[in-house]
Amino acid sequence: MPETQSRPVPNTRVSARAIYQTIRRDGEEEMSRPLGSLWWSGVAAGIAISTSVIAEGLLHSSLPDSPWRVPLEAFGYCVGFVLVVLGRMQLFTENTITAVLPLMARTTRGSLICIARLWSVVFAANMLGTLVAATFTDVIGFATPEQLAAFHEVSRPLMEKGWLETLLHGIPAGFFVAAMVWMLPNARGSEIWVIVIATYMIALGGFAHVVVGSMEAFLLVLAGEVAIIDALWGCLLPAFIGNVLGGTVLFSLLAYGQVRQEID
Repeated sequence: MPETQSRPVPNTRVSARAIYQTIRRDGEEEMSRPLGSLWWSGVAAGIAISTSVIAEGLLHSSLPDSPWRVPLEAFGYCVGFVLVVLGRMQLFTENTITAVLPLMARTTRGSLICIARLWSVVFAANMLGTLVAATFTDVIGFATPEQLAAFHEVSRPLMEKGWLETLLHGIPAGFFVAAMVWMLPNARGSEIWVIVIATYMIALGGFAHVVVGSMEAFLLVLAGEVAIIDALWGCLLPAFIGNVLGGTVLFSLLAYGQVRQEID
């Protein structure tokens, strides 16, 4: 009887170089998509990501007032990201890495125009989506008064921060979202846990995510608690800058740096 030779178990982990190439190809595909596709996918993402605030508020209203209510209700923050990421919708903060890696590989005037087009369309669409969701929640009123009060309650902490504090808190939020995108190719059936871990850290740390933050800001604007200029200037602008710094300047540069000498 012939002796059976043992075969080495192949390494099932995706290498950093392969992850880079995967995200780079995704970014190139996204930048070449028609504007209409980007726009409606971005609007859908804005509406879907708003469920993070809804889920967090529902948990807040359902749980008793205790020291462990905050870490438990923070799990609701993950809901919108699961819907958006697994649904392959266009979320601005994901594009701070997917669109930037192709730019780092080939920095041309055309690439800069493509990334500006992608960012502007997706960001505007995300903002419209969260505004629609906030209007449906606050004006049309599908929630009970107690639930609506809880939505406002979980939204207030972001608006209570100063301009610089919001910017600084936006950096780790952008970093965690970019890290999530980087880890997903290696998730292999555990994608939902990667999404939950990364976004739960954003919620638990009270960090500023510009798209989720826009839902929170719009809810408070519609409730008459915050002026629109304060929401745009004092909350969304610094969160936007912080997310770009965390996702693009910090994580994307580090990710590119570790594979720069290995790629074509």
